[in-house]
Amino acid sequence: MYPVRIEGARIVLRDFQPDDLDGQMKIAGDPAVTDSLSFDTRTRDEQAARLAADLERAKTDPRPDYYLAVVEKSPTEMIGFARIGLVTADAEEIQRSGELGVAICGDRWRQGFAIEAATLILDFAFSTLGLHRVQAACGPANIASKKGLERLGFRYEARIRDHVFTNGAWRDSLLYSILDHEWQKQRDSSAT
Repeated sequence: MYPVRIEGARIVLRDFQPDDLDGQMKIAGDPAVTDSLSFDTRTRDEQAARLAADLERAKTDPRPDYYLAVVEKSPTEMIGFARIGLVTADAEEIQRSGELGVAICGDRWRQGFAIEAATLILDFAFSTLGLHRVQAACGPANIASKKGLERLGFRYEARIRDHVFTNGAWRDSLLYSILDHEWQKQRDSSAT
C-alpha cells in the first residue's frame, strides 16, 4: 500500500518525500533526541542515504514496514516519525504482529504529539493492516516513553538485557505490547 496518508487532529502521518531530509535531521541529527532512541546521532550524509533507502523500501510489495513522517498541520512542518515494522516468519509471510516506534523533535516534546502519532499509527496497524499484536521497546531511563506506552494501554512484558548498542554502550530495553482487542477496549474507553 503506497502512498499512505493518515489524518489526525493536529498532525498528518505520510510517506517520506525526497525533501524531508531537513525534517529528519531535527530528530536523527540531534543528540538530545537520539540519546533515547535505538540508533546513534547521524550526519547529514548518513541520514540522506537512509532517506533514499526509506523512499525505495516504501514502494516494495509487500512493505516490510510503514515508516512515516509526522507532519504538524499548522505550521506545516515535519516534527517526527512513526513506524510500524512488520514481523515476518520469512521473506513473504507477515505474522500479524508489528513493532511500534515514534520519535518527535525536541522542541515539540511534552505537547502530546508522540501520543497522537502513536494513536494514529496503532489505529492503522490494527484496523487497516489487521495486526493482532504490536510491541514497543524503550530504554529504562526513558520515563516519558514508559508513561506514554502505559497511557496507550500497552502492558509491560520484560526487560531485554543488552538489547541495543547505542551511544557507545549496550543498553537494556523494556518490552511492552498491546493486542488488537486491548487496543479496541482502550479506544472505546477513550471515546467515552
